[in-house]
Amino acid sequence: MSTASNTVLVVDDDADIREAVQDILSFEGYAVAQAANGQEALALLSGPHALRPCLILLDLMMPVMDGEEFVGRLQQEQRLAELPIILVTASGRAQLPGVRAVLKKPFDMDVLLSAVGEHRH
Repeated sequence: MSTASNTVLVVDDDADIREAVQDILSFEGYAVAQAANGQEALALLSGPHALRPCLILLDLMMPVMDGEEFVGRLQQEQRLAELPIILVTASGRAQLPGVRAVLKKPFDMDVLLSAVGEHRH
């Protein structure tokens, strides 16, 4: 698993969205890791070979572990609490710790790239 500082973790239950975002970010030189829910994302961020992304793009509404619970878990671990998060959602809610920006679905490619460039760690 890549641990490069230009890695973006995309957490969304919609595989088509994950793939589209990966295509966009990869074209711009970012490495991309994917997770279908918060539980999968936490697994990627844990352990001896843990992913260290520069940014997390996070969907709010997902099965298994939603974005709100995922953010709560991140805040419990000091090494993860500082990771910048961009919330990607159809909902307007964004009052979560660590959320630097909110992109409303559907979002424009240029808006996505601008937000990632501005908020990455």
